[in-house]
Amino acid sequence: MISTSQGRLQDRRPLSIIDIGSNSIRLVVYEGLARSPTLLFNEKMLAGLGRGIVSTGKLDPEAVTRSMEEFRRFRALSNQAGAEHMYVLATAAAREAVNGPDFIHRAEDVLKTEIRVLSGRQEAHYSALGVICGFHPANGVAGDLGGGSLELIDINGEAIGDGITLPLGGLRLQDMAKNSLAQAAKIAREHLARAKLLKGGQGRAFYAVGGTWRNLARLHMEMTNYPLGVMHHYEISADSAQNFLKQVTKAEIEKVKGIEGVSKNRRSLLPYGAVVLQEIMAAMQPSKIVVSALGVREGFLYSLLDEAEKKADPLISAAEELARLRSRSVTHAHELVEWTGKAFAAFGIDETEDEARYRQAACLLADIGWRAHPEYRGKQSLNIIAHASFIGVDHPGRAFLALVGLFRHEGVFNEAVPEIRGLATARYLERARSLAAMLRVVYLLTAAMPGVMPRLKWEPRPNGGLALVLPAALADLYGERPAGRLAQLARVTGRRLVLAVEGGPSVSVK
Repeated sequence: MISTSQGRLQDRRPLSIIDIGSNSIRLVVYEGLARSPTLLFNEKMLAGLGRGIVSTGKLDPEAVTRSMEEFRRFRALSNQAGAEHMYVLATAAAREAVNGPDFIHRAEDVLKTEIRVLSGRQEAHYSALGVICGFHPANGVAGDLGGGSLELIDINGEAIGDGITLPLGGLRLQDMAKNSLAQAAKIAREHLARAKLLKGGQGRAFYAVGGTWRNLARLHMEMTNYPLGVMHHYEISADSAQNFLKQVTKAEIEKVKGIEGVSKNRRSLLPYGAVVLQEIMAAMQPSKIVVSALGVREGFLYSLLDEAEKKADPLISAAEELARLRSRSVTHAHELVEWTGKAFAAFGIDETEDEARYRQAACLLADIGWRAHPEYRGKQSLNIIAHASFIGVDHPGRAFLALVGLFRHEGVFNEAVPEIRGLATARYLERARSLAAMLRVVYLLTAAMPGVMPRLKWEPRPNGGLALVLPAALADLYGERPAGRLAQLARVTGRRLVLAVEGGPSVSVK
């Protein structure tokens, strides 16, 4: 029996996936099967199985030898991490090479489990499920670029169109083009002409999946001095993407800003990934490029969920998990969700669907920094939230969540706001201050423990005023400090506010 710390969710049973790609082989151990998957352990090797497959038709023999050695290690690591199930997926190189079946047989002997060799259609389907898992909702065309192939598939909400697999993976394209980027562009253009689904993506998002495109996006972050180093849901406008890709394909890759952050084994493939993306954009005319950190592995996990679990909101699920792990009371966090919803209604603050989701998540995350020193709770909360492995939230939404955590601890009029503030829209910034001001009031009445909030009421007063009314049984909670915090809320919202006790005193704070 493996002992787990209280920093782990006790109801989760670890499972692992080994993903055998044309360029890399990766072991990922997940904390458990969940709507928002959490990595427990992650390791990869750049084996290069598909290198030279165009000319030889076979997997690279040295890569096969190295892979078998690594499979033993991956199996041992999976066992050490306590994975109760291990799934092994193989993609383009293993399914297409002449010696692919022999490789799979040997690998199954080492790993002592069956290997699922995915067809091109299956690979596209799981890639689509990975994007569906990671966005709320997805609408566009997903492209998963590996070492041996490119899978393209249309996604609209939970609807998945027909996918197509093309031989445009980085290693294969480099081989076919004989190290010529001009030839690579011609080959990519010819193959992409078969992808009729790209025409249906005009004006919609292109979801970029795969390590090569993630590394290109990281270089784009470096070039633009982007203030948040989170890859999932990073967006690049079509114009910016075009200009950036031209630089990558024309400049020497070793001189591109930020290239030192990319492993040397991957650098040579980046221009080929850029060429493929250029040709996709020319054929599709997307509105933007959106990076997905989730792909085949997460799509496969998503397929194992039941229908109710699939319909859960991934952001709310992840926020609730953090509340369970790090807050003083998860029940109090849920009470905040309900109470702030009623407060927004009382104040006449309307919400879109995403704004309501983000408010709920911010409430669930409001107390995760309580163990830090009081002077650093705001900064710690901001950093944890800004860089958490959340899915189902864009970067402006992530900035909103992080700013609520900062303002809730350091004050709503704090001007020492980090660069991430620039990602939040003016509307998000205003709402972050309003929500944080509400949290600052109610925490002084609840001591971060449940049971009080359901008994607090907002009542209208003359001239558009509002009263926060405590029941008589809670009159002892009435005092100067909560009244002062209510005055801050009045300043933020521009409302006349009163702190009152049923049948007792009241103090107008504006």
